[in-house]
Amino acid sequence: MLNYRLSRFFICSFALFAGMHSSAAQVKKQKPSAKGDTFRMFYLGGQSNMEGFGYVKDLPAELSGPMQDVYIFDGNRGGDGQSGLGVGKWEQLRPGHGTDFSTDGKQNKLSARFGPEMTFAERMRELYPGEKIAIVKYARNGSGIDSLATGPFGCWEPEYRGKPNQWDFFLKTVKGAQAIQDINGDGRPDTLVPSGILWMQGEADACFTEEIAYEYHKNLAHLIGKMREVFGNNDLPVVIGKISDSGQNETGILMKYGDVVRAMQERFVSGDSNSAIVRNTSKYGYSDAWHYDSAGYMDFGIQFANEMAKLLKRK
Repeated sequence: MLNYRLSRFFICSFALFAGMHSSAAQVKKQKPSAKGDTFRMFYLGGQSNMEGFGYVKDLPAELSGPMQDVYIFDGNRGGDGQSGLGVGKWEQLRPGHGTDFSTDGKQNKLSARFGPEMTFAERMRELYPGEKIAIVKYARNGSGIDSLATGPFGCWEPEYRGKPNQWDFFLKTVKGAQAIQDINGDGRPDTLVPSGILWMQGEADACFTEEIAYEYHKNLAHLIGKMREVFGNNDLPVVIGKISDSGQNETGILMKYGDVVRAMQERFVSGDSNSAIVRNTSKYGYSDAWHYDSAGYMDFGIQFANEMAKLLKRK
């Protein structure tokens, strides 16, 4: 009888130990790694030439599909009074994040257009091989910085209390992007490192009055300063695109005060040691009176990346 009881004891003990070991192994197998991937995060903002009017059909074959190790959170954009502006969803970068892109935060609806994000990301991958890139984008065509240069498209002035206020949608986009811990869906929490701002805007502020145009330097400096605060780095590198004029109207000049805004853009860069400017825009062709052609957007992204890399090397 004693031997029988001892045998039962050892059998039960072994089964219990085996079950515990199996459960522990299963938990260990299911538990994700504590460390995910680190991404260089860049914010892309401004108005229509950042939103993007290039045609996806014009992209080379190597840019026609998803881009490895590059993810984008593109904030939903639209007109005054529309709901869901600034919401987004992380996904692998691919063509279609130009004008007419939309998202409800659950599913992205790609368009037939692209902006500078495609070649910017490709060039950054060339310059920083093995690193991962995250793009946060919110741009709205027609928007100005000055509250008196809003039109129906809103302005970026952080203290503006009218509608639509693009600053609010910028904040919503950035906060929404940073709230997602796992941006590439591999089950591990990722780290986003704010690394730079790309800004393409100024056409709207060049179309109203001379006073508004001359205020552009002050308004841009204030806006960029506030954006840097949001990203937690007062020295965050910034590259801006210099506005250009197609001249496609009866007077030969679309933006009456374009020269003033261009001068204010140069003044901003000369006074900010952590900024640079892309001047190639003056050489680009146009698909319509206001927007670059596809070749222009492809070069634009490359120039953005080249200038950003120069600033990052100073760090």
